[in-house]
Amino acid sequence: MANPWLKKNPIMSMWLSTANRVAGTLRGQATAQARRRVKAAADALAPAAPKAKPGRKR
Repeated sequence: MANPWLKKNPIMSMWLSTANRVAGTLRGQATAQARRRVKAAADALAPAAPKAKPGRKR
């Protein structure tokens, strides 16, 4: 007799696929938000770029 626990379960497969897709979306959004925050913090700490001095044109 075959073990019933080893049979394929299409409902479980669909549920896990959906859960994996949701987790991937959330991970991507969290990563993007973290990168935005790091960039904003780096920009806030970096000194302002010096302005070009007006000079003679050659």
